[in-house]
Amino acid sequence: MNTFKVSVQETTNNAIVKFEVNQFITQHQSFEFNNIDEAKTSPLAQQLFYLPFVKKVYISGNFIAVERYNIVEWNDVQDEVAEQIEAYLNDGGIVVEDTAAAKKVPVTVYAESTPNPSVMKFVANKKIVNTLFEFTSIDDAKLSPLATELFHFPFVKSVFLDENYVSITKYDIADWQDITIDIREFIKSYIEHGKEIAVANAAESLEKTNQQLDSHFESLDDTSKEIINILEEYVKPAVASDGGNIQFISYDADTKNVSVLLQGACSGCPSSTYTLKSGIENMLKEMLPGKVAMVEAING
Repeated sequence: MNTFKVSVQETTNNAIVKFEVNQFITQHQSFEFNNIDEAKTSPLAQQLFYLPFVKKVYISGNFIAVERYNIVEWNDVQDEVAEQIEAYLNDGGIVVEDTAAAKKVPVTVYAESTPNPSVMKFVANKKIVNTLFEFTSIDDAKLSPLATELFHFPFVKSVFLDENYVSITKYDIADWQDITIDIREFIKSYIEHGKEIAVANAAESLEKTNQQLDSHFESLDDTSKEIINILEEYVKPAVASDGGNIQFISYDADTKNVSVLLQGACSGCPSSTYTLKSGIENMLKEMLPGKVAMVEAING
């Protein structure tokens, strides 16, 4: 059984704190409760309402947002609330009864072209995964029921999942104008029906939980850490908007070579070599003078 971990996330409203869970606790549905009576269908929300400062509870996807009355400050109580939620979930506590009425938020999915003509990005208005995944075959996709289903389309070559979108790489046998609507409708319907996107222990199996990634990061040398931090801050947001990802693989202190993995729309993209050389390599040379000679890419 995958262990639940809860972290505290501040929001722009200082009366509301998000308690983020490391896996999904509802099937892409949202529930809002304004008092303990309304929360009859959510044993977790009811438990939270026993805390005298809890004003409102909102449960969605992989988090619980709680609004407080002004009798306390979040700084004084948020860690205890996080521990209470974590203990409740790990005890097998029910989050929401099957009979609960979800707050209806229509699912929308739109298609967005990417710099890679073989890849289309399908963006949802809901968070669908906690961590990114890339699958290059139906055998690979065992940990993702959605990716497995997508591979049943004969023109799907690979599937990349991140936060709120799916990037699909197609084979040349099909044109996007002929298949985009079918894929968009399929993904929209799949999310609407609350089907499982990735199995609960997928991130753990692929060593992608925050704890596993942090542990790996701490084991690296200082230059590798600096490279990762630069990629995270300056490069990843740009490639994510294009439906892809760049991942640090290794740094060789002797040759000063950096290896990275290109995923999603970046993998095999005609413009990725140019981006790598003129953008990322130059940036690393400039920000880490004398430490980086070359950046080479492995396509995912």
